[in-house]
Amino acid sequence: MVDFNTIILQFASQGEKTGWTYIEIPADMASELKPGNKQSFRVKGMLDNHPVNGIALMPMGEGNFIMPLNADMRRGIRKSKGAMLHLCLEVDLDFKIEPPADLLECLEDEPGAIDFFNSLAKSHRDYFVKWIESAKTFETRSKRIAQTVTAMSRGWDYGQMMREFRKIKNNLAL
Repeated sequence: MVDFNTIILQFASQGEKTGWTYIEIPADMASELKPGNKQSFRVKGMLDNHPVNGIALMPMGEGNFIMPLNADMRRGIRKSKGAMLHLCLEVDLDFKIEPPADLLECLEDEPGAIDFFNSLAKSHRDYFVKWIESAKTFETRSKRIAQTVTAMSRGWDYGQMMREFRKIKNNLAL
């Protein structure tokens, strides 16, 4: 477990991370959590008095990691860029993302889709699951499941699916 204070930061221009609010986990702290690890991993603990679990620490080079702070986390801690934050973190060994039953049922109805989905690395399957689970309405969830099934039947990964459906949406807008 690590226990330290840090400042909330925000990327100005950093490719896909532009605008992200985050905190930096120095290499020595990350090494205490998971010695010798250079890959993303999940943690749980407290941000001030706000409990978190299943939060990804992402490598940023030279042993340092970042923890993105999503809107729910920022609301929970009631802080933004520039504020001081107290962290108490440990590796989250209990965190597991399971595909929802409705997604699996739809994938099984499409020849080859379930096989392609299962051939993806777990972290890549998790992109799809999180995206579906984050839908706020039944209609959005249904649309995302349909798009995922289409992507799996065409052999697309998450990024390729997003690019292809964005092209379609842009072409329809013309």
